[in-house]
Amino acid sequence: MRIRREKPPAHRRVVWQAASLLLAYPDDGQPGRLDLVQAAVDTLAESDRGPLQACADHLRTMPLITAAAEYSETFDWRRRRTLFLTYYTAGDTRNRGMALLDFANTYRAAGVTPPADELPDHLAVLLEFAATVDESAGYRLLCRHRTPIDLLHSGLAKAGSPYEGVISAVSRTLPPARVADLQEARRLAMQGPPAESVGLEPFAVTMPATIPVRSSAPVGLR
Repeated sequence: MRIRREKPPAHRRVVWQAASLLLAYPDDGQPGRLDLVQAAVDTLAESDRGPLQACADHLRTMPLITAAAEYSETFDWRRRRTLFLTYYTAGDTRNRGMALLDFANTYRAAGVTPPADELPDHLAVLLEFAATVDESAGYRLLCRHRTPIDLLHSGLAKAGSPYEGVISAVSRTLPPARVADLQEARRLAMQGPPAESVGLEPFAVTMPATIPVRSSAPVGLR
């Protein structure tokens, strides 16, 4: 008897790409990114479109310098709201170097090179990869880092950040958190990431200085 596999929801790649664009650092390319987000989210149901649209609208109302300052203040590792997913579970330890290698090797296996100007565990990079390069491999990495994503979402919700809705939309594309995930999230929230000031040597030694994962228009606009 052949087991029937359900096709993944068609909308999730649109959510991932829109979220990736919204989670990028506000620079001169932001107006163009927000236009792409607007066009992409118009294809989504209100439950997914609403929080993404709200963040895009918020960013449109702000001068770029203000948006950049708010971004830096929001995604601060000292407040446990970093976009670098492996930091939540590995901190500044040798284990983080190996975790970063896992991301980089996943990107290479899909035929793209990791970004030269950003660590590969940055959530925006992972979402771009999942949306435009390898949906299955990206989805597995997102599921594997469900606890860090939940911790980031919790931190943004407590801060009342408009970025909270973006992470909420991403979370809804993933399976519900298991009991073990919730227990791990509580433990990390109380204890924080481990500390061992050794840098990221295992990652730095093996990462090539090459061109990043491709940047493209949101899925659905091609």
